[in-house]
Amino acid sequence: MNNQLSVDFEFQHNHHHELPVTAIIVGAGHRSLIYASFAEVYPKRFKIVGVVEPDSERRHLTKERFGLSEDNCFADITELVGKPKIADAVINGTMDHLHVSSSIPLLRAGYDIMLEKPIGVSREEVMELYEEAKRLGRKVMICHVLRYAPFYESIRQTIADGIIGDIVSLATTENVTYHHMAMAYVRGKWGRVDKGGSSMLMAKSCHDLDVLAWMKGDVEPVKVSSFGSLLQFRPEKAPSGAGTRCLVDCSIEESCPYSARKHYIEQRLWTAYVTYNTHLGVTMSDEELAESLRKDSPYGRCVWRCDNDVVDHQTVIVEFEDGSTGTHVMTGGTSKPGRSIHIVGTKGEIQGDMEAGSYVIRHPDARKGHIYSEQQIKVGVSEDMHGGGDLLLVDDFVKVLKGDVPSISSTSLEKSLYGHFIGFAADQSRLEQRTVAIKRV
Repeated sequence: MNNQLSVDFEFQHNHHHELPVTAIIVGAGHRSLIYASFAEVYPKRFKIVGVVEPDSERRHLTKERFGLSEDNCFADITELVGKPKIADAVINGTMDHLHVSSSIPLLRAGYDIMLEKPIGVSREEVMELYEEAKRLGRKVMICHVLRYAPFYESIRQTIADGIIGDIVSLATTENVTYHHMAMAYVRGKWGRVDKGGSSMLMAKSCHDLDVLAWMKGDVEPVKVSSFGSLLQFRPEKAPSGAGTRCLVDCSIEESCPYSARKHYIEQRLWTAYVTYNTHLGVTMSDEELAESLRKDSPYGRCVWRCDNDVVDHQTVIVEFEDGSTGTHVMTGGTSKPGRSIHIVGTKGEIQGDMEAGSYVIRHPDARKGHIYSEQQIKVGVSEDMHGGGDLLLVDDFVKVLKGDVPSISSTSLEKSLYGHFIGFAADQSRLEQRTVAIKRV
């Protein structure tokens, strides 16, 4: 009975959207599958009909999970674009350096795209995609999921409503925990720029830089300065007794907070990355995992003796065209994870931590015995890393493809450019030790 009720309810809500939006997964990795899971929750609105994935096991598992026909499973993009169009859109979850080169043939073949961030690895690349999408009239949405997290969306709406006046200063921080830092940006595939394609700032904090640009609305960023380095995770910083692999030749493994045994076997952290195809249902026993960490897994390496070259901390300072300023501080290796924001306007301020699921609005109060008034806004929090934004993003993508008005969070390609330009300029500033101007689009 209840099922029927919910089905009818869903039908009423979507009566003008009879057919689901169809999509092909390109790159069946962890992120792609999170977005694709929207089709399992809302089958009447979204349907996965194909996959492009070079790894045959991963391709097969994706085919099984979504009940795909063999004809719609491809080893590479060339095979897909060589055929007549088989879906409305593509979820592009390839690695950073492949985003633009894989998206352009897809746009030309008629597909709209939901593209994992960052858009590309340079301003030139990003502009190439932007021009092509514009020329073809295709829709490209960037997976800046934080815009859809109720925490950030609510703050953005508060600013749009003029509650704190014009923004004078914005400050965001991102604390990347020691275990996340070690997995992704030291041992893992974003540890080297030539491997992951992106700097640490663009791989990790392009969400936050996007939030800085988005909060300012149509006011563009004009100048950027940045400082940062690889301070901690380098050979000369290794404690005495450290080996090359945690489970092979390390005498301090038991007391080391970076122990691969503690992270990946005992706590089973980052399983989707450290074990193979877990996100598609493959399980690995502790023994198998230990064996791989001893032998060939990059995740078994000592964090002070990896081939990583990305920074482990970076600070970015931005000036906007109206004279207001923004800062973002990214620190890797913190005990506790989290993102925070503090925005000061001409009439008041907003401050909060995403993980707390609430923020505070303050206003000056000059009455005798008062200094300020404050009001707490609760937005609800989800334990997921992106504050509940992942599936809300897919929801908006589906609506946009159906012709509905995009939400205030809309991450369309043209609305996502400046956050990326801040990041590219920040990396240039850090390397060249100078302030870098941002060119207008």
